[in-house]
Amino acid sequence: MCPHQPPCPSHNAPDRDAARTLAAHPEQGWSLLCNGVVLFEDTGELLPDGVVIAPHRPTDLKAPSAA
Repeated sequence: MCPHQPPCPSHNAPDRDAARTLAAHPEQGWSLLCNGVVLFEDTGELLPDGVVIAPHRPTDLKAPSAA
């Protein structure tokens, strides 16, 4: 039920973080996105169906080992 054009990605989509921000509370460390996702400043997420997505920072990825 997103009113934006093009519509925001659903909360199930891999690019769900690209949805528009409806409410931002940087002093509390979270934002509500158009698709119902609560996005936290540590990159963690709370989906509308109650699923928790752990923080996922690019620095958490392991560097490829030199061959």
